[in-house]
Amino acid sequence: MRLLMLLGLLIVSGCASYSNWQPTVDPYGDPRATYIHQDQAECRRLASQASGGTAQETAKGALVGGALGAATGAVVGALAGAPGTGAAWGAGLAEERYKRVYRRCMQNRGHTVLD
Repeated sequence: MRLLMLLGLLIVSGCASYSNWQPTVDPYGDPRATYIHQDQAECRRLASQASGGTAQETAKGALVGGALGAATGAVVGALAGAPGTGAAWGAGLAEERYKRVYRRCMQNRGHTVLD
């Protein structure tokens, strides 16, 4: 029961955590500085697509992570001491993919990304 509650929280928090995240862009010397806001909106959409940005896809990632965590429960449980570690790992992968794609998108459009 606790694992199901944890999965539910991870799904909701996973969606919320990266949907509001955006990298810091340095406009100094950027010839495309006037396009930063437009590029951010487009990169946000692309990153969401690339990471499966829907709640359903995030749920799949959490469940896959949970399954991996269950399969290696002894090792993961011993290291982390929490049954939901595998699920957190799956959700964390989706978030990191979102951030990586977002950063790369902004950089490919010529912007200096600081984080």
